[in-house]
Amino acid sequence: MMKKIIHTEQAPKAVGPYSQAVQMGDFLFCSGQISIDPQTNEVFTGDIKTQTEMVMKNISAVLESVNLNFSNIVKTTIFLTDMGDFATVNEVYGKHFKEAPPARSTIAVAGLPKGVNVEIEVIAHR
Repeated sequence: MMKKIIHTEQAPKAVGPYSQAVQMGDFLFCSGQISIDPQTNEVFTGDIKTQTEMVMKNISAVLESVNLNFSNIVKTTIFLTDMGDFATVNEVYGKHFKEAPPARSTIAVAGLPKGVNVEIEVIAHR
């Protein structure tokens, strides 16, 4: 089984030496997405609701590039710089998982790339 590197112009370019996602068999391992506009490469560090919406849109773009969607996600990890944002992130996140939500971890961190407040990584299965 060979790994396949996934890249789409519809999601932000990697900000380091990593791939947007790696496909291995029927699994897709997506790198953490942050609130970067893929069209302008601009980072948004404003309100947490908008940041989370941008993150979810970027995740969707990576998934769609290999004909998957949120229903294919089996595991997510959310990184937050402030657990006070937990409820707002949950509100936005929950809109994408109406039925059979994936397993999830939420972790408080001291900081995230580019000064953002939320990063989400996912694992999906075909």
